[in-house]
Amino acid sequence: MTAPMPARTTAGAPVLSVQDLVVSAKTPQGPRTIVDGVSFDLHQGEILGLVGESGSGKTVTCRALMRLLPATSLGIRSGSIRLMDQDITHLPEDRMCRLRGSKIGMIFQNPTSHLDPVMRIGEQIAESIRFHEGASRREAKAKAVDLLRQVGIPDPQSRVDNFPHEFSGGMRQRALIATALACNPGILVADEPTTALDVTVQAQILRLLLDLRDQRGLAMILITHDLGVVAQTCDSIAVMYGGRLAEIGPKRALLREPRHPYTARLIACQPGASAGSGPMPSIPGQPPSVNAFPSGCRFHPRCDLAIATCRQEQPPMREMSPRHLAACHRAEEVAPLRADADANRDRKAL
Repeated sequence: MTAPMPARTTAGAPVLSVQDLVVSAKTPQGPRTIVDGVSFDLHQGEILGLVGESGSGKTVTCRALMRLLPATSLGIRSGSIRLMDQDITHLPEDRMCRLRGSKIGMIFQNPTSHLDPVMRIGEQIAESIRFHEGASRREAKAKAVDLLRQVGIPDPQSRVDNFPHEFSGGMRQRALIATALACNPGILVADEPTTALDVTVQAQILRLLLDLRDQRGLAMILITHDLGVVAQTCDSIAVMYGGRLAEIGPKRALLREPRHPYTARLIACQPGASAGSGPMPSIPGQPPSVNAFPSGCRFHPRCDLAIATCRQEQPPMREMSPRHLAACHRAEEVAPLRADADANRDRKAL
């Protein structure tokens, strides 16, 4: 991949502000908290990487932002989501439909599951344009062709009439990106957009997202488990564990000086983070189940630094340096945990 883009500033009012977001699941035993007190701001032109192990709450958080939680099983219990200058936390669905696509769009993890197999690619893109902009069929199709061209689909005039099965995996992902961009949203949420793609196509999709950010001034949330992807594409990083934010801050500060043991362990586990040919480091234990979150800090059962306070008291978010916050009782002592990995890590991505 090409050299990483320089970090963006966060001047001005955020285009998206999330405050103390709590999402609960409905169970026979009563509500279970899945996302607990998540707060962050996203600014124009900024790419925020949301990282963590499977089950940490990343996707649920972002589906809550899109107001796409299944009403029968999940719901926003408290907190607020402000999109531009509008509180959308409990906005009626008919009004929310008008914002999805026009103000905020989403790229889903598996394009095969989110493209209608019996509907032509161009028709799927044009459908959103006609709904939001009132365009005619001819106008919407012309714009669909242009969008396919913008996302790098060859011969878009012809391919606009193809069905999804006639596209490769990378082309389907590009088509899904074109659909998300159809009505010029200011914010794009990308949920593991490169997971099922080979390395070469993955790099092409990430480069496309960076180009779109630069061309359109888009703000993005990139959900991923890959810190290498985050290091090369994002301006800031939010680390989730057990439904809570463990750490959040500018990319360089967080990767070079992690202040939560979980973040330090994730960095140490990346390929190439440690010297030698021995086994790759791993984090002992398993992430907690939503049905059995531990008391105190949710990472303490897997943490080398855990003390009695960690087991009893939930750590508050503390600012460790400008815009760099961590939820750890012993944040000042985390640095030695990553000293060996830091000495050997390839810094080109930083």
